[in-house]
Amino acid sequence: MVKKYIKYLTKSTNEHGVHSPFVFKLVTECIYKKSSSTVVHQYKEYREGLKKSSKTIKVKDLGAGSRVFKNDTRKVSDLVDKVSVSKKYGLLLNRLMNHLHIQSVLELGTSVGLGTAAMCINNSEVKIDTIEGCKETLEVAKNQFEKHDFQSQITSYNSGFDEVLPSLVSQKKYDLIYFDGNHQKEATLKYFEECLESTHNDSVFIFDDIYWSDGMEEAWEVIKNHPKVKVTVDLFKWGLVFFRREQAKEHFKIRF
Repeated sequence: MVKKYIKYLTKSTNEHGVHSPFVFKLVTECIYKKSSSTVVHQYKEYREGLKKSSKTIKVKDLGAGSRVFKNDTRKVSDLVDKVSVSKKYGLLLNRLMNHLHIQSVLELGTSVGLGTAAMCINNSEVKIDTIEGCKETLEVAKNQFEKHDFQSQITSYNSGFDEVLPSLVSQKKYDLIYFDGNHQKEATLKYFEECLESTHNDSVFIFDDIYWSDGMEEAWEVIKNHPKVKVTVDLFKWGLVFFRREQAKEHFKIRF
């Protein structure tokens, strides 16, 4: 992973290497912008509430499995520290919601709900459909949603993606789809293709861990080259995908 990151750094740029007005504005007014102290405080409070948990759960992993944990019994606090969205990316996710005027979200992989919460903070109008295959993990997230009064914004599904995804994407259009639940090439591409049905011109996809494995890198390249994809932004940890028909097809690696 270190070699991949060094290679990414040699090819990435900041806002000065961006000539697309849309992406320049995204970088300067969102990606590189600092979150407000109010949002930072709320997100930190939510995260700390989970980190202080002494609860241990048995995790049912339906994806590629964990490189961090050796068994399926895990502390909630360890899930926060080792596999959940980091503070840096959680706050970016929150800024993206505002910058892109996101109102409807589909999240593939709730985990303990840190990403879900990041999308709700200071965004009382957003509605989120979130899918999590592990019942015990989802219960942790749902309890935390209720403590912070987010439950009315979130509809959660305890299910594998294959069971519920087709009906969701056939029924509505989403402003944002966040892929964070299966880090395998074939599954990632399958869900990408299925979710295309629910996009509109201003939709954005976020793919987590695009350098997690050779297979994920290959999936990312396939996604970038898809004819419906117009703009991608590679942040190393995340890949952002835009479908704006008015844009020329371009790919950016932005240092973050």
